[in-house]
Amino acid sequence: MLMIKDLVAAYGKVQVLHGISIDVPKGKVVTLIGSNGAGKTTTMRAVSGMIKPVGGEIRLGEKNITGLPAHKITKAGVAHSPEGRRVFATLSVTDNLLMGAFPRLTFGRPKGDVPGDLKKIFEMFPRLKERRNQTAGTLSGGEQQMLAMGRALMLNPDVLLLDEPSMGLAPMLVQEVFRTIAQLKAHGITMLLVEQFAAAALQVADYGYVLENGRIACHGPAQQLCDDPAVRAAYLGVAH
Repeated sequence: MLMIKDLVAAYGKVQVLHGISIDVPKGKVVTLIGSNGAGKTTTMRAVSGMIKPVGGEIRLGEKNITGLPAHKITKAGVAHSPEGRRVFATLSVTDNLLMGAFPRLTFGRPKGDVPGDLKKIFEMFPRLKERRNQTAGTLSGGEQQMLAMGRALMLNPDVLLLDEPSMGLAPMLVQEVFRTIAQLKAHGITMLLVEQFAAAALQVADYGYVLENGRIACHGPAQQLCDDPAVRAAYLGVAH
């Protein structure tokens, strides 16, 4: 579904990604783990068009989306729930969600049943339904994360990018976020997940990649990485 091959990315003269390759099959959850500064968020930004790759190729199914502007990548079917949530603070919860469906409402993507999908988001996130007329900037951090995820889902995407969905949340809300990811997985949503809680990410994922200094250090089935002593010691807080 999503194929990243030999991706090189940089900020100015500072190269961050050094030719990484990642495969995200349809209906699967793939997680990208690694220490701060390893290049995880840069990978997501390159895929969604927030930055332009220096080299390599990104394909969504049969479409080559390498270096396309973000709005065209969105129309192709990639939805990005970014690090830090970035909700539209002055808009209501409902309007934020409808902004996620904007390409569907302007014929950039198949329209489908937008009101029906909005209802599904409210069923998935009852707290958002309670606050549907409230401005997004007045929501708690956990509620804003739910909104960011719901907004991305309103695209009805082929691939959902989740960048640090648990960042800054209380432990109880982190559990809620991962329950939601598991629910999305059960519905066959294809996801690329970047997450600071590596153990939780590997528990929900089908496959994982470990990123070190802009390079893939190792990869394999999620359970295999969980059982790898080096990965456990370095990223899961478990000694050999």
